[in-house]
Amino acid sequence: MRNTPYSPARGYAYVLVGAALFGVSASVAKVVLTAGIEPARLAALRCTGSALGLLAVLGLTRPAALRIDRRDLPALVALGLSGAALIQWLYFIAIDRLPVGIALLLEFASPLMVAVYTRAVLRELVPRRVWLALGLALTGLALVAQVWRDTGLDPVGVAAAVAAAACLATFYLLGKRTLAQNDPLSVSFWMFVVAAGFWAVVQPWWSFDPAVLTRSASLLGSLAGVSVPVWAAVAWVVVLGTLLPYTLDVAALRHLAPTTTGIVGMLEPVVAGAVAWLWLGQVLTGPQLAGAVLVLTGVGLVQTALSPESPGDDTGLGPGPEPPAGADRAPGPATGGGPPRDGSPRANGRDAGTASGPAPRPVRRPGSRPAPARNGRAPRNGQAPPRPVPRPERGRRAERKARARPTALRA
Repeated sequence: MRNTPYSPARGYAYVLVGAALFGVSASVAKVVLTAGIEPARLAALRCTGSALGLLAVLGLTRPAALRIDRRDLPALVALGLSGAALIQWLYFIAIDRLPVGIALLLEFASPLMVAVYTRAVLRELVPRRVWLALGLALTGLALVAQVWRDTGLDPVGVAAAVAAAACLATFYLLGKRTLAQNDPLSVSFWMFVVAAGFWAVVQPWWSFDPAVLTRSASLLGSLAGVSVPVWAAVAWVVVLGTLLPYTLDVAALRHLAPTTTGIVGMLEPVVAGAVAWLWLGQVLTGPQLAGAVLVLTGVGLVQTALSPESPGDDTGLGPGPEPPAGADRAPGPATGGGPPRDGSPRANGRDAGTASGPAPRPVRRPGSRPAPARNGRAPRNGQAPPRPVPRPERGRRAERKARARPTALRA
């Protein structure tokens, strides 16, 4: 593979264009749904078209990337169902019943679900600012939903958007290891293949009337006088609303850190809401706009708390707060059982002094020599031998780990 020169400006441009395309695609999908295409059928068209498009791209550029390890098949099936098939269906239900900006805003709350799952189920520590972010996001969602009014948002649409966020959180939790060991575009291709197969069973193609694609669909809103074929709008959703923006996001990871890519990608609901306002006339009230700002702030705090470079971290939430120097450390996911990061000896009663006094000196026979440490230096009396500092990984393995945080298959 040809090495691409590192260029942060190019990375920002990729993410911004991708977010803009994702945002515009939401209003285009609204046009398709209004023309009579059901959410499940549009999800099937999008997944099948994306699978065929990625097959053409990888087949022409990187045929070897189409091969996968059989051991990855269970993970790919789970990712295909949660990160492609179900999330697309739920997302289309949400934007069919809710304003586009609010539907995307609810879906973007998925990092908060990851934080709650990490603490409540995995029993791992999360940074304090994650809980601040959760409080801001919940307050913002209450403002967006206008819970004080008798007639608020459509409950079915809200449930679909929250379920889509749960699917996206599942994708985050399950996809990290799979994406770290495989090409992201290859994983995406097989995910869409699984999703296309799922919808071929749930929505058989012989029950679909292709004549509906030849109908004319009004562009609605300020463009209500303009009509386009339904197939052209569907093609936009597949090519310009899925394949191109996702490819740009993956390409941006070669120039930006995953956390930076995620934060800049938060412009998607902003763009989607602005386009829906200018195009479809979907105006948000003042409290809803304030709530949207709180939700995006909360998600941004969670994104900055992510630590994809932390070894052994499968959730992307990092090792948590650092304990004080000399505190007890048990081997676990957060510490790995290694020495403290501040260089002080581990205070477990064996390697360092205890509350009752200093650790005893090692006993050795007369005439014997102390055993050398791993780095060739003899340990000092009363101290554990220094551990060798691991060398940073280089090459393709390090690059795969840098891209380990999955890029969301966003709507």
